[in-house]
Amino acid sequence: MFRSFNRRFIQHGLLFCTSALGTGYFGQYILKKNKLNAASPALHTPEIWLDDFPTREVQIDAMSNESEYDIVVIGGGATGCGVAVDAASRGLKVALVEKYDFSSGTSSRSTKLIHGGVRYLQKAIMQLDREQYHMVKEALYERGNLLKIAPHLSYPLPIMLPVYKWYLLPYYYAGIKAYDFVSGRQLLRWSYLITKKKALELFPMLKQEKLVGAIVYYDGQHNDARMNIALAFTAARMGANIANHCAVTELIHGDIKVDNAQGQPEIKKIIRGVKCFDRCQ
Repeated sequence: MFRSFNRRFIQHGLLFCTSALGTGYFGQYILKKNKLNAASPALHTPEIWLDDFPTREVQIDAMSNESEYDIVVIGGGATGCGVAVDAASRGLKVALVEKYDFSSGTSSRSTKLIHGGVRYLQKAIMQLDREQYHMVKEALYERGNLLKIAPHLSYPLPIMLPVYKWYLLPYYYAGIKAYDFVSGRQLLRWSYLITKKKALELFPMLKQEKLVGAIVYYDGQHNDARMNIALAFTAARMGANIANHCAVTELIHGDIKVDNAQGQPEIKKIIRGVKCFDRCQ
């Protein structure tokens, strides 16, 4: 049984190490060939850029007096504010309302991590899954992009992985090194091994029994709530009207005549507008 276990372990270890190195070199080749493996976002020059940020009262007055918008975004979380920035940067007339405060929900309760996904890379290698590999590459590109455009809110974060079985040390180390190689030009810092003594110095609360060492690698971390606020401010400076503590009380529906798949005219209901209530009044 022990020999069988050793044989299986060696086979899986060699397969993983070979695949990890192959994936790393393949990633470097693709990176050099295409410069950027992930799709580059389109760049838009905003038609409006306000030097002074408008106050909330000015924003509320503007929405009260404006009868028509191209897009009305309901919700001031990361997704809503991101949509507002994208739409405003394309020259669309945008309004955004948030019932409570910006980033008061899920957008301020994330893990704060900006990572490519070590676990997804393991799946990509072990299952030869190209989709998982491309997802990791794109996530790593976005990690580098976020660290570049918002260095005041994002920074490299060292992560320590304790190892409690000696035969898992080379296995995990090969996987983390593959993560380094796949990062390519977006690599933050090289991963490295540390001894049991050093690991306990850094984290005295670690379980000491059977600890053989640890691996340190780097991912990104950011302030999610402040990033959300920055997106809201950016949208406003691009001309969008935004307001927090402004609740949607009613959706205004209307009818529109369209042709169906058979080319026959039919009436469809659409949302033509919204009614809002300023909760600060």
